[in-house]
Amino acid sequence: MVLAAKSALKGSAYLFFYGYVLTLIAAGAFGLVLARLDARYLLGLDLSQLTPLTAATTMSQYRFLRAIELGFGAIAFTFRNEIFHVRTFNRLFLAIMACGIGGRALGVIMDGTPSLPMFFFLTFELVGIALIFAYTRSTVLQG
Repeated sequence: MVLAAKSALKGSAYLFFYGYVLTLIAAGAFGLVLARLDARYLLGLDLSQLTPLTAATTMSQYRFLRAIELGFGAIAFTFRNEIFHVRTFNRLFLAIMACGIGGRALGVIMDGTPSLPMFFFLTFELVGIALIFAYTRSTVLQG
């Protein structure tokens, strides 16, 4: 029974890890290349209501953040074995993931209730970090 539970935890941790990482890569790439479209449909942002300077500045920052998201996803995918087996990589990955979750939680507290998709991402990330943390406690080595 313990072996079956560990196997289920492993499968769930890897499923959430790959789901998270592939979402980072896909959403980051999409938002980087198609920032205006992404901002309109994901955020409901109508750039035509902003001054040209504010719209350009907003899109510059949005593309930067999406590029960082893409980069984090690419690094996590590249070092996926280390994330599951080497303490330094594992802690760094989980800390960065926790920062994202903390940012979403801070947004709820300081900015109010976001859209349903943002709550979905928050929930997905909370479940994912818990599963990855729980599984890797027994797989991570010193280093």
